[in-house]
Amino acid sequence: MIRVGVDVGGTFTDIILERSGAGAERQVVVTKVPSTPHDQSEGVVAGILKVAALAGVEPGAIDAVFHGTTVATNMVIERDGARVGMITTRGFRDILHMARHKRPHNFSLQFDLPWQSRPLVRRRDRLPVTERIMPPTGAIEVPLAEDEVRQAAELFARRGMDAVIVAFLFSFLNNEHEQRAKEIVKSILPDAFVSASSDVVNTIREYERFSSAAMNAYIGPKTSAYLSNLEARLRANGVRAMVRIMQSNGGISTIENSSELPIGLLLSGPAGGVIGGRWTGEHSGKTNVITIDIGGTSADISVIEDGELRIKNPRDTEVAGLPVLVPMIDIDAIGAGGGSIAYVDPGGAFRVGPRSAGAVPGPACYGRGGDAPTVTDAQVVLGRMDPEHFLGGDLKIDASLSEKAIRAHIAEPLDMSVEAAALGILKIINNNMALAINANSVAKGVDPRNFSLMGFGGAGPLHSVSLAEMIFAKDVISPVHPGITAATGLLVTDLQYEYTQSTLMVLNNAGEDEFGRVNAVLEDLVARANRQLDADGIPEKQRIFRQVAECRYVGQGFELRAEVPAGRLSGESAATVIENFYNAHKQVYGHAFRDQLTEMVTLRVIATVAVDTLKLPRLAKGGRGNPAEAEIYRRRTVFDNGEALETPRYRRDALLADDTVAGPALIVQHNSTTIVPPGYVAAVLEYGDMRIERTKG
Repeated sequence: MIRVGVDVGGTFTDIILERSGAGAERQVVVTKVPSTPHDQSEGVVAGILKVAALAGVEPGAIDAVFHGTTVATNMVIERDGARVGMITTRGFRDILHMARHKRPHNFSLQFDLPWQSRPLVRRRDRLPVTERIMPPTGAIEVPLAEDEVRQAAELFARRGMDAVIVAFLFSFLNNEHEQRAKEIVKSILPDAFVSASSDVVNTIREYERFSSAAMNAYIGPKTSAYLSNLEARLRANGVRAMVRIMQSNGGISTIENSSELPIGLLLSGPAGGVIGGRWTGEHSGKTNVITIDIGGTSADISVIEDGELRIKNPRDTEVAGLPVLVPMIDIDAIGAGGGSIAYVDPGGAFRVGPRSAGAVPGPACYGRGGDAPTVTDAQVVLGRMDPEHFLGGDLKIDASLSEKAIRAHIAEPLDMSVEAAALGILKIINNNMALAINANSVAKGVDPRNFSLMGFGGAGPLHSVSLAEMIFAKDVISPVHPGITAATGLLVTDLQYEYTQSTLMVLNNAGEDEFGRVNAVLEDLVARANRQLDADGIPEKQRIFRQVAECRYVGQGFELRAEVPAGRLSGESAATVIENFYNAHKQVYGHAFRDQLTEMVTLRVIATVAVDTLKLPRLAKGGRGNPAEAEIYRRRTVFDNGEALETPRYRRDALLADDTVAGPALIVQHNSTTIVPPGYVAAVLEYGDMRIERTKG
């Protein structure tokens, strides 16, 4: 079995290949190639061909490709999606404009409302039709005016719309009108991307449901075209493997499902890193981990507590300020990475990021025409990244260009030395990242002192110890392949689908009729999941179903997830759900009102299929201290306190299990460099991961 994981970043595309089989020695090969922002599929295919050549396998021998992509995310951030038309209930065309009448910043006069300033669907393209579904039963009050739907679709055809959504009030109770309108639109616009809100998010709250449907359509045409193009490019290069795509919830899905519901890909890229971080934590004996994935353009932060991923509260699931009601791993992203540009603003302040040099032209040291100083250039000037070991020598860098850029743009304007300016760049970017880590941990009730900080991505291990000092983390973990941890995560996640249905019921005093209604919904959700798994050819014995209820106190505005015991819901299992909700509320808010009624709002069925997980070989036992056999040379390196020391470089692939490396030291490998400052020691664990902590005594 040969499997390949490919994660696309802003600067580099990371690839990992695993070959396993009965009686054969397991082989793991990793590499990186520059990303191709104009068409990510070019870099993806180039990386797969490169890793196959390194592993000595033919492209046609690859069995599966797992892919994490930022195509959908970039489209939203850059507002480069489709032109979307909307057919909605008469009187409700302005839901997308009014939203919830909430100000993002209560006391700011300069705040921006992205749903108004940059709407996904322009008002002139939101057309009302006559129809009405009524709560609480979903009864049809006013029949659908099919002639109005045809007129709207014909107008969209004349306007050349790329995509159309059908979003009617209370369609989560009865989607008959939406489905019929969708049929009519598709008959008139057969080449357009058409979806109904009940197909995308079948839940209560019309603004969030309409917005989610709009988002799905906005990214739909280009995302599906990208996935189709990727598959065709792979086939043209002899790769006939099954292709799976990483989802925002940490599961993987098929190309077909991802093309139909691309909204599930909005955190596709960062999700792989968190999954890989959890897997590395398990190898390292760590279940409480704060992960930070630092690449070329961004830093993605998440918390893993007791080995469990955190899923965002539905009220927080948004992209570019727009709500999207799909499950997402709780990840915070900031504009901080190796390509983040340092500059002096018009007011004379020294700033770093969020603007990035990206892959093209990249940091000044790349010699590709970029002259702005970046975080990578600061690392080069301080002697923390050696030109001959940058990407194993695959990418040539010029340290003189880094010095020139920092001198011209920072040192001279601020009247400081080049080294002081470089240290300033790192201090600013580290402070930005530390604040973001605290926002994702301390502000959510997590004490970093009880957690290990795991830095990965190409730049992660260069910043890990500094960040750990700032947030008072317990220790630091440097994964065995830091630069491709996100790609590694693609090979250790499961096939996963989620199906939802809003089903309002007060659990405390429910009777047999209410339980019967809920169980009918659960059976329907499981049946929908089974139909998808049947289409994927998954044997029944491999299918795993999990039930979740999104609950709240009666009268509360938003919900929290509570586990539902397997099987049919009854009075006994409802009591368990209520207790699970109380516990979730206490964990998030610090208290629980156990004498109050609990209302279930939405049911969710999560269908998973376990896949073969990546297995790394154990290292041979070493037990050496600062092994001379692994040392390459020594070179001047400047550390955070400004002290310059002759610092040894060690080859990471020459270190063995139980070896220790006391700082100051740099541990170099193809995809990253790990800094061990003075006063710290790195211990090599059995699979090659390293634990870095303060020297005792």
